[in-house]
Amino acid sequence: MNAPPYFRGARAAAIFLTRIPIGGFPFSKDDWRWASAYFPLIGLGLGALQAALFVLCLRGGVLVAATVTVTLSLLLTGAFHEDGLADTADALGGAYTREKLFEILKDSRVGTFGASALICSLLLRVLLLARLDAFAPVAIVVTQCLSRVPPIWLMAAMPYVTAEDGAKSRDIARAGVPQLILATSLGLGVCFVTGVMRRLRSEEFLGMAVAAFVLTAVCAWRFRKRAGGITGDFLGATQQVVECGLLLALALVRGAP
Repeated sequence: MNAPPYFRGARAAAIFLTRIPIGGFPFSKDDWRWASAYFPLIGLGLGALQAALFVLCLRGGVLVAATVTVTLSLLLTGAFHEDGLADTADALGGAYTREKLFEILKDSRVGTFGASALICSLLLRVLLLARLDAFAPVAIVVTQCLSRVPPIWLMAAMPYVTAEDGAKSRDIARAGVPQLILATSLGLGVCFVTGVMRRLRSEEFLGMAVAAFVLTAVCAWRFRKRAGGITGDFLGATQQVVECGLLLALALVRGAP
């Protein structure tokens, strides 16, 4: 007997966000709908793996450790969010009409805007992790978890506007209030635990909260103005933008190591 959708959603989330072959097919539409609620949990697991690798590579220097860690994130997710960032940058940067925007989103080629966005994202993440130095493992775990919460807020607040009925994110993007509450609770729970362990200060949490709110609001405004809602690529781009913003907020609040 299959588990209920609100449990199977966790497995569906891992299949959707990572390249880790854990099986579980077939998943129902309700399973996929609940998957979004567990995105922060999957981010927590990915962050733990990356943090462990960062620590193991520290003997080679912080830049080496940061570069290897970001590389691992690409391998674990199949550059899933990065693909969304590149497509979104190309579409928003190169389209003058709504129709052209969706045409560019469907194009698998990476243009100038997409390549520039990828370079900025990868470079920022490597340099910010190196800047955070000994605090980087904690930062990795927290930001990998928290950066996957804002996309669920967009799912719950905005319409999914990709035209194709077979769009792979359509069922997942049907997230509602229950998924939003669970995802947000998981993210806040990680912050609470790290705070109790005295690894995350209140001003650091506040800095991340402000960064996440502002960046998510800007993304939502831009997506609604240009496309009238969200697409799977937009959600991936939001995760990337927020992850960079969270790391930057931590680096700015903590100052020099």
